[in-house]
Amino acid sequence: MPEELRVSLDKIFLEGMYGEPTNYFCNPDIRAPVNSDFHIKPEIRILGIDDSALLSERVMIVGAVLRGGDWIDGVLRSEITRDGLDATDIICSMIRNSKHYGQIRTVILDGVTYGGFNVVDIQKLYRETGIPVIVVMRSCPDFEKIKSALKYLPDGGERWAMIKRAGKIEKIPGKKKSIYIQRAGIGLETVKKIIQLTSIRSSVPEPLRVAHLIATGIVLGESRGKA
Repeated sequence: MPEELRVSLDKIFLEGMYGEPTNYFCNPDIRAPVNSDFHIKPEIRILGIDDSALLSERVMIVGAVLRGGDWIDGVLRSEITRDGLDATDIICSMIRNSKHYGQIRTVILDGVTYGGFNVVDIQKLYRETGIPVIVVMRSCPDFEKIKSALKYLPDGGERWAMIKRAGKIEKIPGKKKSIYIQRAGIGLETVKKIIQLTSIRSSVPEPLRVAHLIATGIVLGESRGKA
C-alpha cells in the first residue's frame, strides 16, 4: 500500500473512532498539522512538567498527567544535567517510555529552560513525540539578559538558537491575570481553551502546578514556591 494512502486511511479511521483530528495518539509519522486547532474534551489528558530545586549537578524533573484540571492520572520522573544540553532528549524519552504516552494530548512546560540553562527545544519535542507543546510563563522573559548570560556557558549559541526556535511569545488571558505562552503543533485558540480548562486555582495550569508541588516536595522535603 502506498505510504500516502496508508496515512490517509489511518487518519480517517482514528478520526472516525474518536471524532477529532489530533496527533493520532502520538505517532510521530502521523502528526497533526503545525499550529492546528482541535476539539478539547473536559477530560483531555495533559502532561505538565517542572523541575526541582538546583541542589546538585543532577536536577529532578517531574511530570504530572492530569485529566483536564481535575484529577491526577499518573506521575513521571527523570533527571537532567544542571546547565546541560540533555533536557530535550530526556523529556522525549520520559514521555515515549511512559504507559501514558498514547493518551497524552498536550505537554505544558514551565518556560523553556530547566535545571538552570538546560534549554528545551520545543519544536524537536513536538517532532519526536507527536504531542503539541505549550510553554507557559508568568511574565515576558528579558531576552537581552538571557542572551548575555548564555555567553558564560558552553554552547551558548546552540542554546540561544533553541530559545529562538520556540517562536514568538503571545499574551493570553489567564484565570486571574494574563500569562505568556509559546507553542508548537497547536493553534492559539486551542491553547486558550486548554489554559481556561486547566487553570483551576490560579493562572497556572493545574498539571504544571501539581508537577511543581511534587518536584519541590520530593527534593526539599516540603513543597514551596510557585510553578
